[in-house]
Amino acid sequence: MARAVLDRASALPLWAQLLADLRRRLDDGEFAGAFPSELELVDAYGVSRNTVREALRRLRAEGAIVAGRGRRPLPAGEAGIEQPLGALYSLFRSVEEAGLEQRSEVLVLDRRRDRRVAERLGLGATAVFFYLERIRCAGGDPLAMDRLWFPAELAAPLFDTDFTRTSFYDELAEHTGLRLTGGEEHIRAVVPTPAERRALGLPRATAALAIERRGEIRGRPVEHRETLVRGDRFGVVATFSAGIGYRLDLSRAVG
Repeated sequence: MARAVLDRASALPLWAQLLADLRRRLDDGEFAGAFPSELELVDAYGVSRNTVREALRRLRAEGAIVAGRGRRPLPAGEAGIEQPLGALYSLFRSVEEAGLEQRSEVLVLDRRRDRRVAERLGLGATAVFFYLERIRCAGGDPLAMDRLWFPAELAAPLFDTDFTRTSFYDELAEHTGLRLTGGEEHIRAVVPTPAERRALGLPRATAALAIERRGEIRGRPVEHRETLVRGDRFGVVATFSAGIGYRLDLSRAVG
């Protein structure tokens, strides 16, 4: 990173000069994909770490950059969200832990029957579901289309909930005492439809991940969820060791 010079004779504080220069460089697209670390900025501008931290704090407050705990800052719109395979997670919590503001646009919240979902959860065809459909946003930008089915008798207290800025799992635990204890997910890469691209603001050449989740409470299937998430902003991470293998499911890879 090239050495930059600030005017120490100026009445403008060094942090404000640094802030202005970083704003300019962000606007010029100079930091695309690789925003410098605190120490790199200290070295490049010849200022203290406190000066750098004040400038970065204000950039974060403006929404110009995002940074999760222990992570290098990224220009807003480039921050990605990673999830470990084999973990029960909340997309709401994952977005916030990445240092991004979480918000949802609720498209549908109602009661409905769905034979396909009832069959997958081992329920009768006449089962009534709490159904929630949302566009999930991270840092002000669309991240995922999310559709969730849950037995209506278990989720009855949630029909009047405003899900704009809260998690289904948090509300479920608070109002019913129920918490998911496990389940399974199937994840595959898909080519989004034109309507899905428009809803998620996806560039033409960008793929998406389709995630299908069955959530359980002590072995009882209670949740069916279908999520279409932007492939350029979401990834999965696996850890492994000798003697531990993964099952490869090719049943969904054809057709």
